[in-house]
Amino acid sequence: MTDSATADLPVSGLELRSLLTEAGELELTLEPQPITPPGRGEVVVRVEAAPVNPSDLGLLLGAADLATAGAVGDGAARRTSITVPPNGFRAMASRVGQSMSVGNEGSGVVVAAGDDATSLLGKTVAVLAGGMYSQYRTVPTASCLALPDDVTAAEGASCFVNPLTALGMVETMRDEGHTALVHTAAASNLGQMLNKICAQDNVGLVNIVRSAAQEELLRGIGARYVCNSTADDFVPALVEAVAETGATLAFDAIGGGHLASTILSAMETAAGRRMTSYSRYGSSVLKQVYIYGSLDTGPTELDRTFGMSWSVGGWLLTPFLQKIGPSRVAELHARVAAGVKTTFASHYTQTVSLADLLKPQILQAISRKATGEKFLVTPAQN
Repeated sequence: MTDSATADLPVSGLELRSLLTEAGELELTLEPQPITPPGRGEVVVRVEAAPVNPSDLGLLLGAADLATAGAVGDGAARRTSITVPPNGFRAMASRVGQSMSVGNEGSGVVVAAGDDATSLLGKTVAVLAGGMYSQYRTVPTASCLALPDDVTAAEGASCFVNPLTALGMVETMRDEGHTALVHTAAASNLGQMLNKICAQDNVGLVNIVRSAAQEELLRGIGARYVCNSTADDFVPALVEAVAETGATLAFDAIGGGHLASTILSAMETAAGRRMTSYSRYGSSVLKQVYIYGSLDTGPTELDRTFGMSWSVGGWLLTPFLQKIGPSRVAELHARVAAGVKTTFASHYTQTVSLADLLKPQILQAISRKATGEKFLVTPAQN
């Protein structure tokens, strides 16, 4: 590493930390962290933008009761304390006393680089490395995606979690022998990306939304099959959409309640129309629902009205990427980089600083996880 590569580095930068105390309080603080000079295969990124994804909230807030949130101090000196109820505390007990960094992904400018990575100096990169609610991050070059010159940090902040999840759904569909998909909470940023991918790849997609406004939004970007779960005709509409597309695989962001069961039943009804003889075990078509989110944290309830050829499981991005291997991951990265302004564009409703992220009212808004609301953190502007 050359001296010039690190000559202008500050000594430290602020980082958001989340700590669960033995007293059952979740404490959010901004702490100065030393900036580690990059070694071989590493770069230092000045973080300019990082999204708040639902997957970030587990570390940021866990099971804390936001109604109890209180903050003292101002700006970088602010400290926010939130009570964790007994049931939630038991679920989070393994992290007591551990000050944890937050933020799965983000983007920024490379301000220092190891000898073998100097070509990235001054480049804007997207990063998937954790701890991105920080002003500076020293990260492996393998966790970086160099962005095209005309892409800003804000435009590239969400290059990993949502785009790779949407692509992963389609890749999983192909790998497991399905031909079409069902997706819930489908009007989200991720859901809009999935619609664009499926249109490009000629894949049938059934979208399940929770309001007429969300239905209108998806139809406005060309979605053909959109089923509103609050409509009186939801179930028959879902059956018809599944029958027309042949969807036998679903990705469910809701998790709790009856929706997964309703989807499996619709798939079974559609498959039953193609049966030529009766079987007391239902159709032989495998119907699969993967739960990948927890918008409803209650129990997943199955009514068992869908025969015996079915499966419900969990799906996470990281194990999927590990399974498909580096070469296929690189192909997905290249597709994201090429479509970051189009297919994989994310839209944010509010931009906040690191200090803002400790404000109880901001935390309340973020925790709603409302479709159409997405927050972007700008650590470098704190």
